[in-house]
Amino acid sequence: MIYLVTTIHILVCFFIIIVVLLQSGKSGDISAAFGGQGSQTAFGPRGAASALSKATTWSAVAFMITSITLSVYAAKRSGPTSVLQGVKSQAVKTQPAPAQKPATPTTPQK
Repeated sequence: MIYLVTTIHILVCFFIIIVVLLQSGKSGDISAAFGGQGSQTAFGPRGAASALSKATTWSAVAFMITSITLSVYAAKRSGPTSVLQGVKSQAVKTQPAPAQKPATPTTPQK
């Protein structure tokens, strides 16, 4: 089941990228920069905008649903854990070790 949701989620991600890149901007898209109206000729000025807007809305809804489903599954599967759960604790020294006397230098005999 989770593999199906993950596959759908990835496909929706790619679809959303494609749909957003196909949409034209409000003031002008890349084809307007070169003096043409290339993106407006396929569907007409209003047909493409409404179809792509609906596709964007529905793919965004599908993206949210699959994201929530995957996060709920991940939360149920792992449960509450701690970052430090596998770390062994070390004994804490409360007193410093006693200082040793420095060695007295010996003077050479003549």
